[in-house]
Amino acid sequence: QVQFVESGGGSVQPGGSLRLSCRVSGFTRGFTFMHYDMAYYRQAPGKEREFVASITNVYLTTNYADSVKGRFTISRDNAASTVYLQMDSLKPEDTGMYYCHVQGPALWGNGIQVTVSS
Repeated sequence: QVQFVESGGGSVQPGGSLRLSCRVSGFTRGFTFMHYDMAYYRQAPGKEREFVASITNVYLTTNYADSVKGRFTISRDNAASTVYLQMDSLKPEDTGMYYCHVQGPALWGNGIQVTVSS
């Protein structure tokens, strides 16, 4: 059974930074973390879940939502089975639950709260 360990969320003032981590384990049938592209999504209260950033498994090609380009950086450590989301210059509109996502099998972490408020 695939398991997610998510950390790094919390409350921060506008302009601050947070770094989310998501370690994924428990893949079966010979598959491991490094076989899958990974992504982060977020969901603000009363809004639909939206794409934030993604990273491919081997070539580490990244893609970002326009709203976070230049402020967020997604990365991964395949040896540690972990994906990271560095969030800088945070804005109140970045507030929400952030979800780690394994693309392909469409697996979701439980989410972690990020609150940006003065």
